[in-house]
Amino acid sequence: MDINLWNPGQLDFGAILLTAFLLGLVHGITPDEHTWPITFSYAIGGYSTRAGLRAGLMFSLAFTAQRALGSELAWLGLSDWMNLPQMDYALYILIGVLMALGGLLMARQQAARPQMNFGAERNEASSANALSPPQRWARWMPAIHGFVAGWGFGAFALILYGTLAPAMPSAAWGWVPGALFGLGTAVVQASAGAVFGRMAAQRQLTPDAVRAIALITAKRTLFFGGAAYAVAGLFGLIFPQWADISLATGLHVHNLAHLGIPFLLAVGVVLGVGFSSLIFETRRWRQHAQTAHISTCG
Repeated sequence: MDINLWNPGQLDFGAILLTAFLLGLVHGITPDEHTWPITFSYAIGGYSTRAGLRAGLMFSLAFTAQRALGSELAWLGLSDWMNLPQMDYALYILIGVLMALGGLLMARQQAARPQMNFGAERNEASSANALSPPQRWARWMPAIHGFVAGWGFGAFALILYGTLAPAMPSAAWGWVPGALFGLGTAVVQASAGAVFGRMAAQRQLTPDAVRAIALITAKRTLFFGGAAYAVAGLFGLIFPQWADISLATGLHVHNLAHLGIPFLLAVGVVLGVGFSSLIFETRRWRQHAQTAHISTCG
C-alpha cells in the first residue's frame, strides 16, 4: 500500500481511509493556527490533566464533526464555497471574536475567585461549590471553537475535500475521510490538552496559586490571541496580496512547507503569549510565596 501524505493520487478504499487518519495526525502535530492556540488556552485554564484532556477532546471532537460534514459536502460537490479567497481571513476574525469572548469568561471566572492567601492551605470544602455561569460557558467554549475552526481551508482541507472524499464509493461513505481526519487530529490534540493541563498543575505551588496562574495565562492567551487573529483577518481581507506571502522551507510536510501568517499565529500565540505568561506568572507567585514565608517566619 503506497501512502503519500504530501500529494495523494489515486488510492484504493483502504488507502484512502488510512491516508485520511494519518493526515489528521500530521495536522494535529504540526503548528496549525486553527488548533494549537485554542487547545492550549482552554487546557491551561483547566489547571489539571483531566480538565486539559477534556478541553482537548471537546475541541477536537467538535472539529471532527465539522470535518465529517465538510467531507460529505465535498462528496456531494458542495464544498467549493469553502475555498473562496476571503473565507479563511473572515474566519480569522470570527475565531478572534470567539477567543476574546473566551478570555472574557476566563476573566470573570478569575474575578469570582476569592483573594489568595499565600501562606494558607486550600479549604477543600470551600472549593466544592457548583460551577458558576462563566465557568459553565467556559467549559463549552472549546467545542464551539472546534466546530468553527474546522471550516478553515488549507492544504489538508484541499486534499481531504478535493481528493479523498470524492473518491468514496457512495454518499453513505462520503463523511468517513473527514471523520478519520478529525479523529487523527483528536488523538494529538486531546493528548496535548492533557499535557498542557498538567503543565499548569505542576507548578509546585499551592492549589490556589496554580488556579490563579492558569486563569491569568488562559485569559491573556485568549485576549491577545483573539486580537492577533482579528488583525490578521482584517489585514488579509484588505491586503490579500501581502497576506499570502510566505517563506518556503523545502519541507514536504503540510503546515511546515511554507511559513506565513498561519504559522506566526500558531507559534506566536502559544509561545509568545501563552508560555511567556505561564513562566512569568509562576515566577511572580513564587516570589510572593517566598516573601510571605519570610514575613511569617520573621
